[in-house]
Amino acid sequence: MLSLPSSSSSISRHKYDVFLSFRGEDTRRSFTDHLYDALQRSGIVTFRDDPKLETGEEIAPELFKAIQQSWYSVIVFSKTYAFSSWCLEELAEIVKQKLEKGHKIFPIFYDVDPSDIRKQRIKLESISNTKRHTRKINTIQRWRNALTEVSNIKGWHLNNK
Repeated sequence: MLSLPSSSSSISRHKYDVFLSFRGEDTRRSFTDHLYDALQRSGIVTFRDDPKLETGEEIAPELFKAIQQSWYSVIVFSKTYAFSSWCLEELAEIVKQKLEKGHKIFPIFYDVDPSDIRKQRIKLESISNTKRHTRKINTIQRWRNALTEVSNIKGWHLNNK
């Protein structure tokens, strides 16, 4: 599934093979746990966030560092992925790494149609909340651009039914 580069100079910068991005309350105890376990069993060093992170806390710098130290990101888009400003911030950093450093992205559309994300027909609760809290328009645009960029990548479309 993943073909990792074997350059020793690159390996020193990469601590993880995969950064796993997902909305915890949607998929942590189901699909994402199974995916994480399968990756680990295959010898793929995978970073996923701590389930004990408090809702409302600021995104930890460790998450950005983990993205930067990963070869790939696997993004599990679920129905409420975009409800989370954390997920959207992770996504924006993943896209930044893709554009600047060639970071590879594998999207998984879990019970969500990629075109709904591309055309942003999904509920963008965090974006709505951001407008209410008068965050800068740049943040909203960065999130929208990241959603569009990743939704244009051919990925897996899984149905939970």
